[in-house]
Amino acid sequence: MELNRRTLIAGTAVAGLTAAALGGTAHASGGRKPVKELFGKLGDGTKVYRWSLENGGTRMKVLSYGGIVQSLEVPDRRGRYANVSLGFDDLDDYVASSPYFGALIGRYGNRIDKGRFTLDGTAYQLSVNDGENSLHGGAQGFDKRVWDVEPFAEGSDVGLRLHYTSVDGEMGYPGTLRAKVTYTLTRDGDWRIDYEATTDKATVVNLTSHVYWNLAGESSGTIYDHELSIAASRFTPVDKGLIPTGELAKVAGTPFDFRRAKPVGRDIRSAHEQVLFGQGFDHNWALDKGITGRPEHAATLRDPSSGRSLQISTNEPGLQFYSGNFLDGTLVGTGGRVYRQGDGLCLETQHFPDSPNQPSFPSTVLRPGETYRTTTVHSFGS
Repeated sequence: MELNRRTLIAGTAVAGLTAAALGGTAHASGGRKPVKELFGKLGDGTKVYRWSLENGGTRMKVLSYGGIVQSLEVPDRRGRYANVSLGFDDLDDYVASSPYFGALIGRYGNRIDKGRFTLDGTAYQLSVNDGENSLHGGAQGFDKRVWDVEPFAEGSDVGLRLHYTSVDGEMGYPGTLRAKVTYTLTRDGDWRIDYEATTDKATVVNLTSHVYWNLAGESSGTIYDHELSIAASRFTPVDKGLIPTGELAKVAGTPFDFRRAKPVGRDIRSAHEQVLFGQGFDHNWALDKGITGRPEHAATLRDPSSGRSLQISTNEPGLQFYSGNFLDGTLVGTGGRVYRQGDGLCLETQHFPDSPNQPSFPSTVLRPGETYRTTTVHSFGS
């Protein structure tokens, strides 16, 4: 029987296994405050720090550069730990060549067609960094910014509060956006992300996390035998530039049907046009639950070899599943081995790609006086 920790949502514990039963250490009265160390310096001399935190049997290291999760360790069915997220050992690699390993993404996660949109009658041109499109906030998105980090240990939680202010016009986006992202490790070992943002001018915002998962352990090989389920009956087809066509297509009868768990690699070599466009999976699934007031189940990932599992809950309407198609053997990870195609996958909770140009998609507009708030919870099991 598979054992799973249950999620902790909105500060209320849901019944489940303790971390001690999973080979970790539970902190009934609260975990230890995160530990800070110098990780490196940017070319202009800016110091980048790494924070180490642990709670409920989950261990995580986070950089102030890009809010990057450099490593995340959880136990397998025998209590043996492994880092299940892809990343680098040094800062230079993150600056020079990272494909968003572990990073916070903003202002806008995913693609915007030709880097253009019109809001309230004004046309905006964004930084273009993915062919003719804007991807993940542009050439200098939130993943390449140094965040202010405040550690905390409160009650049974430990975590980090990350702050960044994006000035009006940065990467072409209107309005000064004040972003706050809270990483929390709960007593059950869940990793919860709470995103908040405010603006002084109408803008668009879509924040997410870009961890590459391999539950067998970083540098262990492909994720094609991982079993994935996504609670979605429809997805958003794309054109050759990976921009949504505006259609919400049924997954039934296609390689995109993950309503029941199946190996990631089962249909990844399909001749389906959408698989060819993405060179695998690089698409948004429209979650059946839609936008919800609190996080609800979106996806489950399981590695049969180790027994590790990951359950994702969110209040976002979409999930971008990217199967690591563009890892090409040129990057060396923390385990000292090169990353090749399919050595990790991303499950990015978010609003839909190109929503500012798609009136039928849920809106990503944020106006003065409003607060952008979303939450995603990652629950680990073995």
